[in-house]
Amino acid sequence: MNKRIIEEIKEKLEAAENIVFFGGAGTSTESHIPDFRSASQGLYQKDTKGYPPEELLSHRMLRYKPEVFFEYYLNNLVYPEAKPNKAHKVLAEWEKQGRLKAIITQNIDGLHQMAGSQNVLEVHGSVLKNYCIDCGEKETLDEMIKQKDRIPECKTCNGIVRPDVVLYGESLDTEVLETAVWHISQSDFLIVGGSSLVVHPAAGLINYYRGKDLLIINRDNTPYDHRARWTIRESIGQTMETLNSF
Repeated sequence: MNKRIIEEIKEKLEAAENIVFFGGAGTSTESHIPDFRSASQGLYQKDTKGYPPEELLSHRMLRYKPEVFFEYYLNNLVYPEAKPNKAHKVLAEWEKQGRLKAIITQNIDGLHQMAGSQNVLEVHGSVLKNYCIDCGEKETLDEMIKQKDRIPECKTCNGIVRPDVVLYGESLDTEVLETAVWHISQSDFLIVGGSSLVVHPAAGLINYYRGKDLLIINRDNTPYDHRARWTIRESIGQTMETLNSF
């Protein structure tokens, strides 16, 4: 990493009063959770038995072929052994210091909360939250995993228990989006980490940032790089740890 640029970013972080972090799958790859699009390890590269991943993870698949949906979902999107990495831990520390006001994440793994962060907006939901489609009874991830070889069943009414995540064909939670928009619009320093910024509508949230201090940390180019004051192509964990001494 360029030392001059790092010092410049640290100086701006020190002066900032309202830092917001917007993260994508790349934030969790260092916790050994694969993203969707990387060339060798991404979920798009895995055997999907002839279905596009978007179809496997769709509301339609859950409704009409739940056995196919759950086989793919529970084997490819749930990582109960994953632990927070350096990026998650640094962000939690910044929040405790009162500098980081919100984390807005496209991830569904719950690692930010596991690291200690409190104000986390999960725009795509969370694998840790599950509920019965019929009666609304809530269920834990552990119980879902116990039923990994079959369609998860509600203990109260025997209905199907689904993850509280946004599937393809479903809308994002309006309240979560509105809160995310507010935090980004109020921010004086926005960090985008580990996001390709191509998945909409979540990626469009960056358009509500009105400040000048936009930092994008991502191994690949994004459609918003031209708007960033700084772009860093290094490990997000290493980068956040380097910036942690501001």
